[in-house]
Amino acid sequence: MNFYIMPDTKQEFEVEISRCREIFEKKTRDYGTSWRILRLPSLTDQIFIKANRIRSIQESGISKVGDGVEPEFVAMVNYAVMALIQQELGADGNQELPIEEALALYDKHITRTVTLMLDKNHDYGEAWRMMRVSSMVDLILMKLRRIKQIEDNHGHTIISEGVEGGYMDIINYSIFCLIRFTEGTNN
Repeated sequence: MNFYIMPDTKQEFEVEISRCREIFEKKTRDYGTSWRILRLPSLTDQIFIKANRIRSIQESGISKVGDGVEPEFVAMVNYAVMALIQQELGADGNQELPIEEALALYDKHITRTVTLMLDKNHDYGEAWRMMRVSSMVDLILMKLRRIKQIEDNHGHTIISEGVEGGYMDIINYSIFCLIRFTEGTNN
């Protein structure tokens, strides 16, 4: 008998988030919270660099630096969390955060983001599982263009969500891609 086992998206998310958080913690121990000096547009551009590199490698099939694309998805998660923290605290505040505070803020924003993912995942019926990784990268790039436009408009929108929703979507799409890699699907 063949039984289809429904994946546990929340558990898969927790595994990938744990991997991202571990890297965030280790880099914070190495560098402190030096990223606190960055303004939101700079963090947006860092995410763009990562997403653009992934797309370039997807299109050419060649990575001359040697690193694969998975670390770039992890980096996009962590930069997006940094952006959410910066949005909350502002770039002008205390530049150096104690490690415990930085991790607590990381966890706070990840918890909110996972809640959003679970709500959307329910409504959309896990459609991401049938999407191509390349399409999710394109969606991340589109979200970044939207965020840049909102930043250029000094945060003002008429009808659209603000940058926070965009950063949260970038985290979720990046985690979806990491899950797909874990499953052996990287198209």
